[in-house]
Amino acid sequence: MWRTSSYTASNGNCVEVAVVSDIAVVAVRDTKDRSIPSTQTSCAAWTAFIKAAKSGALDCA
Repeated sequence: MWRTSSYTASNGNCVEVAVVSDIAVVAVRDTKDRSIPSTQTSCAAWTAFIKAAKSGALDCA
């Protein structure tokens, strides 16, 4: 099931994510153009990305 970020703007500028549990990956797609194939990454890589984003490690300085 695809989930849209709670930070999605009213114009749809955001991404959607879905956990594909049978192959243990996270799929990410563009909310504005769902016809573009999703990007897939491992659950571990996604978790590391979210942790880094929350900690501010990915902020532009």
